[in-house]
Amino acid sequence: MGKDQGGTGAVGRSYHVQFTRKAEQELRELPSQIQKRVGRWVDLLAENPRRTGTRQLEGRPELRRVHVGKDYVIVYMIHEEEILVLVVRVGHRKEVYRRLPD
Repeated sequence: MGKDQGGTGAVGRSYHVQFTRKAEQELRELPSQIQKRVGRWVDLLAENPRRTGTRQLEGRPELRRVHVGKDYVIVYMIHEEEILVLVVRVGHRKEVYRRLPD
């Protein structure tokens, strides 16, 4: 696991945000402007990972997604027991859903 950030939950709970190695690599390869947008969304997810604008992936109830702008997507899991948001993919909407983790 990689990058770790914390946040304060809407109900006083703090979620930590971690990136898988794959998601870290994908993030580094994005244009800097998109990286900044992803960073802002990561802060929001740390506050509330089920906030407005996020959705459960169809057919994959353990995964959620949020669009970052028009063309980029963050795919993540919520581990309530650990108060953790695990980002598993970050990328262009046409490619991010390929090879999702099992």
